[in-house]
Amino acid sequence: MNNLLTIPPLSLYIHYPWCLKKCPYCDFNSHEGEVKTGYINALIEDLEGDLKYVQNRVIESIFIGGGTPSLMSTEDANNLIDGLKERLAFSDNVEITMEVNPGTFEVEKFAEFRNIGINRLSIGVQSFEDRQLKFLGRVHSSNEAINAITEAQRVGFKNLNIDLMYGLNGQSIDMCIEDLNKAIELNPSHISFYQLTLEPNTLFSKFPPRLPSEEVIWEMGEKGANLLNKKGFRQYEVSAYSTTPSIHNLNYWTFGDYIGIGSGAHGKITDMNTHQIFRTLKLKSPNEYLLSFKKNKKTSRKKMVDSLSFEFMLNGLRLIDGFDSGLYESRTGLSIESVRSQIIKAEKLNLLDTRDNWIKPTKSGYSFLNELQEIFL
Repeated sequence: MNNLLTIPPLSLYIHYPWCLKKCPYCDFNSHEGEVKTGYINALIEDLEGDLKYVQNRVIESIFIGGGTPSLMSTEDANNLIDGLKERLAFSDNVEITMEVNPGTFEVEKFAEFRNIGINRLSIGVQSFEDRQLKFLGRVHSSNEAINAITEAQRVGFKNLNIDLMYGLNGQSIDMCIEDLNKAIELNPSHISFYQLTLEPNTLFSKFPPRLPSEEVIWEMGEKGANLLNKKGFRQYEVSAYSTTPSIHNLNYWTFGDYIGIGSGAHGKITDMNTHQIFRTLKLKSPNEYLLSFKKNKKTSRKKMVDSLSFEFMLNGLRLIDGFDSGLYESRTGLSIESVRSQIIKAEKLNLLDTRDNWIKPTKSGYSFLNELQEIFL
């Protein structure tokens, strides 16, 4: 590590592990069942344990993910945000996102979430077709999804993301585009448009559904991207399109720092005293996580980042505009020359384009992103 390293922006990720029903495609740390009491207090204690790593740094963004965080009561949400404000310095334009489901129960709380200080919602719609929602194991209907989005806008959420999947069972290209048009017509500021993938240790992995061919899925992605760009949603990351990019997402993709609190949460911190970058990882099981606080046991482990070059490229190469070589140096502390041979190899394979110290995947590079990233392993 050398003196190229500088302090990056700092974000906060909060994990809320409970949901009404585990979706068959979901490989996140989410659990069905009753929400355990004491979790908000545990989150605050968890944060206090990590404050020593970040001292008086300012928080640029907060993301409350899950699970289904919108299941938490408004009282819990208020206590959580108040607890954060008492312990952290927020930037003037801090972005505070909560993942929400479009169910009626959650929608009733949107206005209160807004009053508490949450200023961005990420709504897990996934599809506007009821048959597909049933296939995906979602507990809301198309009408409920539309109502959730319009209600969020009515109570003042101008910064709003819609999650939308493609490559679904029995889905044609026309059906995919119709779904996407419905999302666009609702005028969100951000659309996450991504392919359904069969992740290990999921129900869909165990019992794979019939999905469209690779050629059809590729065309869905291409036509969807063209439509979004035509409608004013600028693509800034592989699956992210927006009129207002997410501060939190950009901090991830540019290898910024983030504190991670909650069961299974991980963080990435730059320590300027030691000029080292390390990760934190919290206990995955919600029950064990809560029990550890009751018994004053250790809930977190700390691990140095072994492959800075690969981890940076794993994130940075997802950016549609690419990045300046100076960003690589300031975020890793390494000279760009440390990956020069890999860059040259990727250029020869027409996966990467480098001009005036700017590094950007080619169209082929985005199409074969995994192969491009693996060059830097």
